[in-house]
Amino acid sequence: MMTALMTMSMAYADNENNNSTEAANAYDMTVNFRKLAVALDLNMDQLEAVQDIHHQFCNEMMLASQANGDERQTLVEQAVRKDVRYMHYVLDEKQYKRYLLLLNTTLVNRGLR
Repeated sequence: MMTALMTMSMAYADNENNNSTEAANAYDMTVNFRKLAVALDLNMDQLEAVQDIHHQFCNEMMLASQANGDERQTLVEQAVRKDVRYMHYVLDEKQYKRYLLLLNTTLVNRGLR
């Protein structure tokens, strides 16, 4: 009986650790900037600005991943709004639309939207 109880407890703890790791990975928004530069057709100045903006976005998303429930969703929405606003300033309309498509697809695929 004790062995069964310990086994079930260990399995539950292991499953919970896996779930928290998967949840943290969903908020890891790091990208390959070379591929992003090609996809958006960025010039060197834009690439530098996009890298700075995206690093800030990644930091804000990691902070959101550590928050609880409603606060987490609020922090994600704030981070996305700020990222989109800054990217709109740096990118032209065609690049911006493509960026929005990529960002939205990423957020949906990770279950954040």
